[in-house]
Amino acid sequence: MDGHRSEAAAAQVREAVRALLSVLEPEQVRELRAGSARPDAPELREWTYLPGPRPGLPTEGLGRRQRDAVDALPAAAHSAPGAALARGAIEVERHRRAMVGATGADRYWVRLLGDPDGDGPWGWRMNGHHLAVHVLITAAGIRVTPHSIGAEPARITDGPQAGRRLLGPEEDLARDLVTDLDVGRRARAVFAAAPPDDILTRADPFAGPDLLPAGLPYAAMTPGQRRLLERLVRRYLGRAPAEYARECWSDTVARGLDALSFAWAGGRAPGDRHYYCVRTPDLLIEYDNTQDDGNHAHSVRRHVRHDWGADLLRAHYTEQHR
Repeated sequence: MDGHRSEAAAAQVREAVRALLSVLEPEQVRELRAGSARPDAPELREWTYLPGPRPGLPTEGLGRRQRDAVDALPAAAHSAPGAALARGAIEVERHRRAMVGATGADRYWVRLLGDPDGDGPWGWRMNGHHLAVHVLITAAGIRVTPHSIGAEPARITDGPQAGRRLLGPEEDLARDLVTDLDVGRRARAVFAAAPPDDILTRADPFAGPDLLPAGLPYAAMTPGQRRLLERLVRRYLGRAPAEYARECWSDTVARGLDALSFAWAGGRAPGDRHYYCVRTPDLLIEYDNTQDDGNHAHSVRRHVRHDWGADLLRAHYTEQHR
């Protein structure tokens, strides 16, 4: 990663965290500082995109200035489209609660790991139903993975947001690809007639390519199909800060795009329950729209080496103890 761009991204995130700390009460700061960024800290890899409480500072009950400061965190750690997706996950969740008559404020939890003003690794995370953002920073760079966005409903059918499909491009690009495959290629890409009920990596602290079906290799695709797969991968990478997204894509290209593969399960028509994944030896992407009769979507990006900033942490502590 370019050192200057990396420093700029880290500085932007650091300032957002400082701004949050400045508007919190002492007890709230204690809740926020709920973990360590050391690689052996068990809380580093604790996460879930399901409903329910987590450790950290709850957004429920925050004052306006405090909530504005919380909202600035994902804005600082994403590209503009990525920040819009993170906000969108919260907005769709509000719609879901309104549909079932649930009242109350948004329920997300923010957790600060390490010290943003110290010399060691640090990061933060924001977790709640259908939103899981994890950021890890060292002097060498920034990592924003695992990263998960969901939408329930996947397509809103009523109210002021009627017609909204938060993850529509993620679904449509993959459907365009699978429907463009001829019979022989589709037989290699489609691994099951019925899709799994959820993403296959779930909330595993460690995720590897063996968890996902092999699918159809990039090398076996037509040029047009390869372009669709590249667009799909870059759609997911594009959620992250631009310099990190470029690093991931450049690394994928350098390792060989022939390592990419695409797999699908379920129906191919809009509204059918379905699942797909993209895998390389490092990068893992999953999407499912299977629950609630195909109107409840999850998407996740994992990275074998980058999850939880493992590569940066390893480099930091190796250098420190050399």
